[in-house]
Parts: sequence; structure tokens; C-alpha cells
Amino acid sequence: MLPQNQPGARRVDDRRVISGIIHVLKSGCRWRDCPAVFGPYTTVYNRWNRWSRREVWRNLFEALRGLSPDDDFQAIDSTTAKAHRAAAGGKGGRKAQAIGRSRGGRTTKIHAVCDSLGRAIALEVTPGQRGDIRAALPLLSSLPPPRCCAADTAYDANELRQFLIERGTTPVIPNNPTRKRFHPFDRAAYKRRNLVERMFCRLKDWRRIATRYDKLARNFLSAVNLAAAIIWWT
Repeated sequence: MLPQNQPGARRVDDRRVISGIIHVLKSGCRWRDCPAVFGPYTTVYNRWNRWSRREVWRNLFEALRGLSPDDDFQAIDSTTAKAHRAAAGGKGGRKAQAIGRSRGGRTTKIHAVCDSLGRAIALEVTPGQRGDIRAALPLLSSLPPPRCCAADTAYDANELRQFLIERGTTPVIPNNPTRKRFHPFDRAAYKRRNLVERMFCRLKDWRRIATRYDKLARNFLSAVNLAAAIIWWT
């Protein structure tokens, strides 16, 4: 999946550079503070940025989808990451770079779907104030339909329920108390929704995901994709 036959004199080995990238994303240090054992920090960052622009990290993550037993159960949810002041100034402004402003300050929201083993199989980032339901249909429609799909009350919408039912999926979504017409709800199946919460905990063990330092939304999403791919083996 990695680009081959790349030009450059004495090109630093991919394994060495990727190890440096993982060190920075996991520890949260600045790129210039990347230990010299991984090669020049400019090489580590430039390859990270270049491959992010070419969607190499997204393609690596999406290549894992075929290995997921996602025909049984899926869970969808979102979490927010605080945007550090270093994340300001991206081209096009904060809206173009998936940074929103709310009572909690500047944040980016990570939307995700996990499989029956608690592994991410679909990911997207949006501004922090974006509603969960708006990202649900694009994420779920990119995946094969499972037997059931769990979500919290933020996803209790007729449109989403109808979408899932038409695909042959049973919605496992608690009813909003303001509803006039209540839908069937399987409390036992809903207990499995904690898989997606645990998945977010593992993602946020990576310091540069728990706090967003990247100016560009594509680079932050690439960090999430790379971390999710590595979590498959850990």
C-alpha cells in the first residue's frame, strides 16, 4: 500500500520513518522534537504530510474493512477533541478545516463506526458543533449492512431508522423521551454499544488525537486513520 520507487538520494527507510511518525502521534511531541534515531525530523514530517495529501493513510485503514466481521453488529458514535491553539490558521479558515466553536471552545468531532470486535471500520471528522445525525448516513452507507446497529439517543431520528430498516438492519436506538410514538428497543443488544466507547478510549490514548494540534483536517483525519489501523493488531 505504500508508494514505491520514490526519488531521493539516500532515502530514509519507510519503516524507520513510520516509526517516527507513530512516536510523534502517540507522545504528542512537536515534529522537530522527534528523536534523531528515526531520521531527520523534516523527513519524518514531510513524508507524513505528503502521504496524507495522497490519502495513503486513509487507504491503509480502509484496506482493513474486508477483514472485519461487520455483518453481525455495528455501533456508531462520536467524540470531541479539543483543538489546540497551534491548530488555528489552516487554509480556508476553521470551518474548512473541521474546527468548530462551542461552549467548550474550539473542537473537532470524530465520528466512527465500530464492528463486533470493537474495531473502527469507518471514520470522519467534522467541526465540533456538527450534529451526530448528519454524519451517520454517509458513514453507514459506505459499509455493508449488519444484522443490527446500536447508537445512543442522539441518533434517534425517523430518517436514520428508516434507512437502517430498508437495508435489513435492526436499529438498536433508545427512544427520545419527547417522542410521541415509541419504537421497539432491545435493551440487551444495546449493552454492546459500549464497544464504540471503548474504541474511542483506545484512540485517545494517542496524544495527538486526544488533542488536535494539526492545522489541516486531512492531517488530523490521517492521524485517526493510522491509529485505528494499528489498534487492529494491539
